[in-house]
Amino acid sequence: MTNFEFFNPTKIVFGTNTIAQLDQLVPANARVMVLLGGESARKNGTLAEVKAALGAREVHEFNGIEPNPSYETLMQAVEMIRAEKLDFLLAVGGGSVIDGTKFIAAAVPFVGEPWDILTHFGGNIQSALPFGTVLTLPATGSEMNHGAVITQKATQTKLPFMNPLVFPQFSILDPSKTFTLPERQIANGVVDAFVHTIEQYLTYPANGMVQDRYAEGLLQTLIEIGPKVLAKPQDYDLRANLMWAATQALNGLIGAGVPQDWSTHMIGHELTALFDIDHARTLAVVLPASLMLRSESKREKLLQYADRVWHLHHGSEDERIAAAIEKTRDFFEAMGIKTKLSDYDLGPAAIDAVIAQLAAHGMTQLGERQDVTLEISRDILTAAL
Repeated sequence: MTNFEFFNPTKIVFGTNTIAQLDQLVPANARVMVLLGGESARKNGTLAEVKAALGAREVHEFNGIEPNPSYETLMQAVEMIRAEKLDFLLAVGGGSVIDGTKFIAAAVPFVGEPWDILTHFGGNIQSALPFGTVLTLPATGSEMNHGAVITQKATQTKLPFMNPLVFPQFSILDPSKTFTLPERQIANGVVDAFVHTIEQYLTYPANGMVQDRYAEGLLQTLIEIGPKVLAKPQDYDLRANLMWAATQALNGLIGAGVPQDWSTHMIGHELTALFDIDHARTLAVVLPASLMLRSESKREKLLQYADRVWHLHHGSEDERIAAAIEKTRDFFEAMGIKTKLSDYDLGPAAIDAVIAQLAAHGMTQLGERQDVTLEISRDILTAAL
């Protein structure tokens, strides 16, 4: 295990009827911007609960943050916040709304062109507005980390950034707020959390025994409850476990002191930016193909994954690895998520476009060993056809 520092200041408030605690969590004199995606929070009553909890505070709303939050839309919110001199942000939604809020929090006080935050991957952030979140969609873990991904529509550029200044001050997680979510979004959330865990686990041995067992527990939990959360949408305990697993999958704990991959995400981001495919669905396309093609460099951890997560104990090493990858693909398919580019009507021309974007964005040496070159990325995409 390598040296590491772990820091996570986000306060989690978990459970039913917890939105009322906003009155204690948000400063009494705050001038608040509530940031939203679509109309679901308004229709299901969540927004009304939020506004009731905020009481007499000055509250403004910004609606319309996309599933892949765009720079263009977020800058509209930045200008509104600057004009109204607002000083606290509250994200009400899923990972996209929270990601967008992180960018807005950093962009409002930023001196210069805010897109530079993305091109510098967040390293140039000097200050940020305080903000909290009310999570309504378990998936990305953005409610308890300091990273985000933003898309510039004009150039079809999707870039991540990270900075400790954009940790949420608090996040309210009420599993009952997920009861009305469409099946597609819940399925996406399960797969998103699963791949987040895989990217920090399926690399090479680093003697991170705690991290490995923690990651394996998350994976097994998601495998166990994945189909059930679709079949029983009103089951509070299932939704609670999904929500907490998704948060834990990317709050920094399982990745501390161990190598991390993230090549599946970088390739997936380009698919989303170019072809508007749901983020989780691009991950489900890329991951099985990547594991298959990179199975030699991941051999030891793939065997551990086959043994501990899928309980595959018979056959040769190669047979167990192949079976574990196939079970991963089957799990995604069982969640109703397709795993081939052709399922999204994409062919070889799409691969050329993705490779061009990876090259343009400097994504030429990806993975835990930085050995996923453009040629290997092309091979992965070809295998995913």
